[in-house]
Amino acid sequence: MNLAIPIEKYDMKPNVLKYVLNMTIIKKRVLIRYIFLIGMFLFINACKPREGTTQQSSISMDELAESLEKANRYLVRTEEEDINDFVQRHTWVMNKTGTGLRYWIDTANGSGDKVAYGQRVGFHYKVRLLNGDQIYSSDESGPKAFIAGKGGVETGLEEGIKLLRRGDKAKFILPSHLAFGLLGDGDKIPPKTPIIYELEVITLQ
Repeated sequence: MNLAIPIEKYDMKPNVLKYVLNMTIIKKRVLIRYIFLIGMFLFINACKPREGTTQQSSISMDELAESLEKANRYLVRTEEEDINDFVQRHTWVMNKTGTGLRYWIDTANGSGDKVAYGQRVGFHYKVRLLNGDQIYSSDESGPKAFIAGKGGVETGLEEGIKLLRRGDKAKFILPSHLAFGLLGDGDKIPPKTPIIYELEVITLQ
């Protein structure tokens, strides 16, 4: 059964579409704060030994934990929907790994072997949000480089880069758990936010 949402559904003016996407991000931020407050409440109460603990208080804690779990499931589900909507709007044909990383690779100019553990990888890149905002770019900051398998970069980038060779170009969509997670990067990437990498491997040593 084809569950794809028709592209025509998203045939709207760019400013309107951007507004809708921004409102979605705002709603997520509010829900994330709610999750954080519940988590803090649970943590503080768990650390307080109390005499005469009643069954009622235990039930209350269970209810709060259940609320936290439901809110997290909602965030995961809506994030997945947002990513699917983005892919469909742009008619990108992408593969998906078991971790949730989506990728597309242009191998036309690639050569040699794929990136291996311990190799130093250099690449040009652009990083965007699902609303189209470009937030980081090698045009502004220069090429990025890291040692494959040693960490220090987003988990999704580490996973995706190992699929490439020197000269390959790629698009990666990193769900938030493969990017900067619940807190964001503290700068331009909001909490619980997927990011898009467009990159080209330029050096491999």
